[in-house]
Amino acid sequence: MIHINQQTGLIQIEREGQVQEVGLGTPEGFRLLSQLWLRSGWDTKYVYGFSWLGRPMIQLPEDMMRIQEVVFAVQPDVIIETGVAHGGSLIFYASLCKAMGKGRVVGIDIEIRPHNRKAIEEHFLASWITLVEGSSIAPEVAARVKALPRPGERVIVMLDSCHTKEHVLAELEAYAPLVSPGSYIVAMDGIMGEVVGAPRTQADWTWNNPKQAAVEFAGRHPEFALVEPPFLFNEGTITERVTYWPGAFLRRRF
Repeated sequence: MIHINQQTGLIQIEREGQVQEVGLGTPEGFRLLSQLWLRSGWDTKYVYGFSWLGRPMIQLPEDMMRIQEVVFAVQPDVIIETGVAHGGSLIFYASLCKAMGKGRVVGIDIEIRPHNRKAIEEHFLASWITLVEGSSIAPEVAARVKALPRPGERVIVMLDSCHTKEHVLAELEAYAPLVSPGSYIVAMDGIMGEVVGAPRTQADWTWNNPKQAAVEFAGRHPEFALVEPPFLFNEGTITERVTYWPGAFLRRRF
């Protein structure tokens, strides 16, 4: 049980008859409240309420703020994303490319629904986007995508399609070779492993999730390391992301 006393600024946590007090204004207090907020947001489908420049974007806003920091730091020539859905994330990345004056976006999905394709192709940022339809782990699709970056171009990859451990591992094996040293391949939505028992979850998500795929991949590939990208600016006391993508960032070391 958790009780918040706003007058004293304390969070009281009761576990097995023992009461622990944590300050609201401490990193630990923030972490506890963030965990509750993330779980509540999952149950209420909070992330299904945002758009970017007119297209729905099913992402936690804080994750998108943090990923733009990573994109700006990496300065990629090509941003590859598996999973298109409504296209909001593709539009988001395309807007970053336009703002930076460099880069283009590749979106891959096993099925790009006609109304979503039409909306993306008619968007004013469409010239920054290439759509590839087909399974992201199909050899012919991976081959087509691998042919798009030109020699010497910097590439970052976002994995946001099917989130089973097996599928994400296959995507990592297929697309990690494209990632430039110092850049990242990101296995999104590892929060699956932290919300088991909530609505729309499965019991096997404790192990069958992108975070576990990233851990296993890093163990096989010493050229990649699981790292948390640094905050580009921080005058506060919080040093950890509030995220749907825990343990997601695989940075290419060499």
